[in-house]
Amino acid sequence: MVRSLADKVVAVTGGARGIGAATAAALTRAGAKVAIADLEPDTGTGDSALAVRVDVADRAALTAFLDTVEQKLGPIDVLINNAGIMPLTRIEDEADTATERILAINLHAVIHGSKEAIRRMRPRGNGHVVNVASVAARIPFPGGATYAATKFGVLGFSEAIRAELQGSGVDVSCVLPGFVRTELAAGLTEVPGFPPITADDVATAIVGTLRRPRFEVYVPRRIGPTLRLGMLTGRRLSEWLQRVLHAETPMLAAVDSPERAAYEQRVTPRKGTR
Repeated sequence: MVRSLADKVVAVTGGARGIGAATAAALTRAGAKVAIADLEPDTGTGDSALAVRVDVADRAALTAFLDTVEQKLGPIDVLINNAGIMPLTRIEDEADTATERILAINLHAVIHGSKEAIRRMRPRGNGHVVNVASVAARIPFPGGATYAATKFGVLGFSEAIRAELQGSGVDVSCVLPGFVRTELAAGLTEVPGFPPITADDVATAIVGTLRRPRFEVYVPRRIGPTLRLGMLTGRRLSEWLQRVLHAETPMLAAVDSPERAAYEQRVTPRKGTR
């Protein structure tokens, strides 16, 4: 049966920009009560019921956000772990502070947020955790090694908690978008066979999987079979396809590109800082 989202309480991390903002807007239109957490919540709150300034890398602050959501809107029905950053560089040039920040936001916050949501949802026997990964969880791109590591981690973590939660009434989904036209992908060139998509495309897929739950959600959906085929046929064919499609170049080519300067400055800690 198709699930209604009317009056469902949904918390979205990274909800003021890009995929998060588009998802929050789509859920609000569907009748959900949406709360967003973001470092800059005023940049795109839209009609969300609640917007809170949160650094998701701060575990205590993320827990406090979920507490606030439940106090003001009611028990959380859905948590969407969307917050993520993608600084690009060759691995030998990546500052330790940048590595730590990518891991903290892209992976550690997903683990902590999921833990907190499950602790609230399992006793009630219902809920849905949606973790936003990337096609980089299936095809790692040079120039974004730590980013790829976090997305592999999100997918593996999601698979494991899904198995733990079988029969509990709590669903888990992992969303794997391709190249999305947001600030995060600024300066990246198009990969043949993987046309850029919009944040609204991803939002539509997330809303769809909340209405009809499924685990692995590719956006666009048609890239799923291609990526699964690459996994089944082995590394050599997968790497050959990457070379033919020039899929190994977009991130490396975008390193230090002027188009990414503003984004990189905003999300990357300066060298020598903590």
